[in-house]
Amino acid sequence: MASTKTAIYTALGANLAIAVTKFIAAGVTGSSAMVSEGIHSLVDTLNEVLLLLGMKRSQKPPDAKRPFGYGRELYFWSFVVSLLIFAVGGGVSFYEGITHLQHPNPIENPLWNYIVLGVAIVLDGISMVTAFRAFNVQRGDQPFWSAVKESKDPATFVVLFEDVSDVLGLIIAFLGVFLGHQLNNPYLDGIASILIGILLMAVSVLLARESRSLLMGESAAPAIVQQTITLTEADADVVKTMNAFTFQMGPEEVVLIQRVAFQPELKTDAIVDGINRIRQTIQAAEPSIRQVYIEPVRQN
Repeated sequence: MASTKTAIYTALGANLAIAVTKFIAAGVTGSSAMVSEGIHSLVDTLNEVLLLLGMKRSQKPPDAKRPFGYGRELYFWSFVVSLLIFAVGGGVSFYEGITHLQHPNPIENPLWNYIVLGVAIVLDGISMVTAFRAFNVQRGDQPFWSAVKESKDPATFVVLFEDVSDVLGLIIAFLGVFLGHQLNNPYLDGIASILIGILLMAVSVLLARESRSLLMGESAAPAIVQQTITLTEADADVVKTMNAFTFQMGPEEVVLIQRVAFQPELKTDAIVDGINRIRQTIQAAEPSIRQVYIEPVRQN
């Protein structure tokens, strides 16, 4: 979680500084692609704020209204972020590009654009490297796309994909400005803005799909589920784990429900002691399992 916050704060600072400089450059040069990039960075800044809000709210302890805790707050705000990237970042950039194609204006004094784009690539590059490191810590030895699909912490991969789209958007903006100025063709600047919009929309669809899956409810990682079964069946009073259901309530919050067959000769007090013992064993081995419910059943 600490590495995730570092990545978010790094992206927040970079995007805020870059947004200001991009809008200044766009005002001086009249570049449509720079306006789109400024909007892109402004939306990303807001996204980091929303992710930090989601992380803070997800740490609230369970209460009478939310007995399983507030962990899914982060999933909700991650989904909101993906919608903002689509509607505001992608939509406005696409609209700005169409408008520029309808009313093309030649780029004046592109040197400002080159300076801002160079600074932005450096800052966004630093942010992207930080996000990659945080994501690599989380994914371990997993393949990249497998780690994205199985990740229970959307903040990490949301920031990563934002930063990657930032760098790609900057490259597109640079090509739009450079080719538009060199070829004296203002339409290329508008086309670059449209391409940036399409890029953001594609990224937002990917992020929305992954955040939606977490928001609707996923089970814990298969390794965690198997670990709970192994620990339960290692208890001398247990015959077999009949079922094990898990619910991912947050990046580090899992609810476990088990149906367990105990030794048939055990009395009620012994079964209760066994349930408490198994609960303590599981939570000691896997701290992310915050709540454990065990139902004793008869083995057929």
